[in-house]
Amino acid sequence: MKTADAAAEFLSQRRIAVTGVSRTPASHGANVVYKTLRDKGYEVVAVNPNATTVEGDPCYPDLASVPGGVDAVVIATGPDHADETMRQAVDAGVGHVWMHRSVDKGSVSATATALGRSHGITVIDGGCPLMYGPASDPGHRFMCRLFSLTGRVPRNV
Repeated sequence: MKTADAAAEFLSQRRIAVTGVSRTPASHGANVVYKTLRDKGYEVVAVNPNATTVEGDPCYPDLASVPGGVDAVVIATGPDHADETMRQAVDAGVGHVWMHRSVDKGSVSATATALGRSHGITVIDGGCPLMYGPASDPGHRFMCRLFSLTGRVPRNV
């Protein structure tokens, strides 16, 4: 499946968790994704085991603790946490996971990608939800084109 199609499916989900949000956001990537999706009208849920509130909203320690569950997850932690988050997504029956990646190695983990896909999860392993569709802005769309050329955003998932 083309990444753009997977991104459209991801962004059509009703309730999206963002992991790795910080209590001290100062341009933290997860917080930027969280706030932008919230401001665009998405129902977003913050996930961080070390916080009870983030960006003025309730924050949950893991996916299993989110009341009512979620339809999709943005993993915006280090790749060393991505495997555990993917296991939580599998256990929670989540259908879509996006491992955030921009200029650095981001959250992408090959083992997390394989685990999710082996359980039928559509996994986008790179890029950012803010690069596509109603969540995008000109700067992120430019980064999407650039990072697609360099392989940081996969062309297919």
